[in-house]
Amino acid sequence: MTRIQANLVLLIAAAVWGGGFVAQSTAMDSIGPFWFIGLRFAVATVVILPFVWWEAKRADTSVKPRSIRAFLLIGLALFGGAATQQVGLQTTTVTNSSFLTGLYVVFVPMIAVTFLGRRPHWIVWPAAAMAVFGIYLLSGGALSSLTVGDFLTIVCAAFWAIQITLIGLALEKSPRPLALSAVQFSVCAIGGLAVGALTETISFDAIQNALSEILFTGIFSSGLAFALQVVGQRYTTAPQAAIFLSSEALFGALLGSLILGETITSIGYVGCAIIFFAMLIVELVPELSRRRTLTAQALDSAATG
Repeated sequence: MTRIQANLVLLIAAAVWGGGFVAQSTAMDSIGPFWFIGLRFAVATVVILPFVWWEAKRADTSVKPRSIRAFLLIGLALFGGAATQQVGLQTTTVTNSSFLTGLYVVFVPMIAVTFLGRRPHWIVWPAAAMAVFGIYLLSGGALSSLTVGDFLTIVCAAFWAIQITLIGLALEKSPRPLALSAVQFSVCAIGGLAVGALTETISFDAIQNALSEILFTGIFSSGLAFALQVVGQRYTTAPQAAIFLSSEALFGALLGSLILGETITSIGYVGCAIIFFAMLIVELVPELSRRRTLTAQALDSAATG
């Protein structure tokens, strides 16, 4: 798979995630957030198991215990992101949630420099400042307008950034994306069902009322989209993956407007644009700089040759 094809796969995953925001929001009319997480990822685990078996049959080596531990850690990051996002949707809008979740595109390079010792491009820091200003405008120009759900969604973005970073590192050592997907889905299913059993009530009627949302997010937003993310990340970098995945914000905002009739203020749209622009420049500026450097090196080589 070429990098262009991988990025297209990631774009498809982002589009599916955008649709999932609506289902995640409406599901909580009937069911608690943790029961919803547990059931959707249980469905996702069942859906992906045949593909894991197919991958295992074609693989040259088995998954090593060290890789399993890495997959479990990725599952914990995914559960943290899913939990904070789902609980956050109780007190924020689909539009806000989709845009604030996309802040992981700024967090990914920050994690790289802080924990991996990889020095980011200078554009990362002004991009981060822009993103924070965009959040301020999205709140209506008053920080007091930010809800608990908005803050939880920002935490969710940090968890997504950790998950994206860890996937890139794990697949360098164990190219088994579908096995990774199955493990992280299982962790989320167990975590969601366990917390839901302890903190939330459940009934057959509640599950039946939310069944369409559970199946949609389980089969598509979880099973399909997260598997596409992991497959696509085998052939591209974590920061490059983040910029394509961040387009879920646009799909989420569009579908939130079309299906749920949500609106944001004019200044909120400006904030959304600034956040998305920060997402773009944090990847495009370093890429353009790299291309100019390569071009200059090629010209120097031609001149000296």
